[in-house]
Parts: sequence; C-alpha cells; structure tokens
Amino acid sequence: MSASVMVHHLAELVLATEPAKQESFKDTIVAFFQEGGPFMFINIFWLACAVAIMIERVVTLMFRYNLNAGPFMEQITKLVLTGNVDRAVKLCGAAPNAPLAKVIRSGLNRANRGEIEVAKAIEESILENSPHVSARIQWLWSLANVATLFGLIGTIVGLIGTFKSLGNVPPEQKQALLSKGISEAMNNTAFGLGIAVTCIIAHLFLTAYARRMVEVVELNAMKLENMLARKNAGETSAMDFEKAS
Repeated sequence: MSASVMVHHLAELVLATEPAKQESFKDTIVAFFQEGGPFMFINIFWLACAVAIMIERVVTLMFRYNLNAGPFMEQITKLVLTGNVDRAVKLCGAAPNAPLAKVIRSGLNRANRGEIEVAKAIEESILENSPHVSARIQWLWSLANVATLFGLIGTIVGLIGTFKSLGNVPPEQKQALLSKGISEAMNNTAFGLGIAVTCIIAHLFLTAYARRMVEVVELNAMKLENMLARKNAGETSAMDFEKAS
C-alpha cells in the first residue's frame, strides 16, 4: 500500500512540474528574441522565407517531379519495341509533372520523323525542364549570407548602443547594462549563424538531389534516342528485347 502511495505522489509531482518546464522553455525563447532587439525579428522574416523555399522544393522534387526511372523506362522500352508508341506517349501522360516523362514524351512524339528530329526534340525538352528542377535552390545560399549579415549588423548595433549608454549611467549600473548589451549582440550572432547553417545544409542536399534528377533524365533520354535509332535501322526488335531480358 505504501509503495502505491509513493508512486501516486511521484506521478503527481511529475505532472505538476511538466507545465513548469514547458513554460520555462517558452519563456527562454521569448527572452532570447526580446534581448536580441529588432534585428532578431528581421531575421525571423528571412528564416520564414528559407523554410518556405525548403518546403516548396522538397514537395516539388520528391513528390511532384518524382518518378521511378527504372520501371518507367522498362515499360516505355517494351511498348516502343512492340510498336505501341501511342501507348508509350499515354504512359508519359500519366506523370504530367515529372521532367523525365516530359522529355521522353517529346522524343516519342517525333519518333517517326528521323533521328535528327528526335534528338532536337529531346534536347529542347531537357533545356526547358532542367531549370525547373533547380529553381530557387540557389536562393538558400543568398539567404544564408543575408541572415549572417543581419545578425552581424544586430551585433554591432547592440554593442554601439551599449557603449554609448555606459557613459551616462552610474558605475553600479554599468555591469548590468554591459551584460545586457553583450547578450543582445551574441543573440543576434547566434541566430543569424543558425539560419545560415540551416540554409547551407538544405542547399547542399537539394542541389545534389536536383543534379541527380537531371542526370537521370539526360541518361534515359539518350537511351531512348539510341533505341529509336536502332529500331528505325532494324537493329532492334521486340524479339531481341525479350531475349535480352
């Protein structure tokens, strides 16, 4: 019985201290921004811009533009080699946002016009769709620099204001005023650098992902171009594909 009473009291103690911990963390965050001065809130705007770009690029690249290239190209190859080019074009239409599907579709639409026309169509489509893959990613690098500079400006402004006011206060208040000014300066520096590091990491990840997506598009476009050329020359047939697979 005594053990259960102790457990009950311990649970009440944990539940009573949990809101206090949450409130203390919230107060710490609020105090951090209030002590940092106006430049902290300017950097919040740049942070919001960076987060919006990150979310938009992740959703676009990983969901709207995402297409499993292996199975997709396998189906395209089977349809083309069996003479079902129209069905292959419709298959590309099932993923209207994916750059790979757009490029392959542009080549298939001119499959009966010769190698040169196919190559021109594919090259034009790649040049048209590649910029959409890497769009706005470079902004993150610029936002990293902007956030860092605003953090440094806030640091300098805070220190200048502190040293100016030190001459107009009694000696016993100088230590508190200096502590407040240094806190404002360091908060701006820390927040600006934190935003910069976040932007740089996101920039590296998204740049690598976008570059890989463009490489996959270019590789499979070349494979399609070569396959159509061999098919038109009579070097490839559905029978050859079945044997190879």
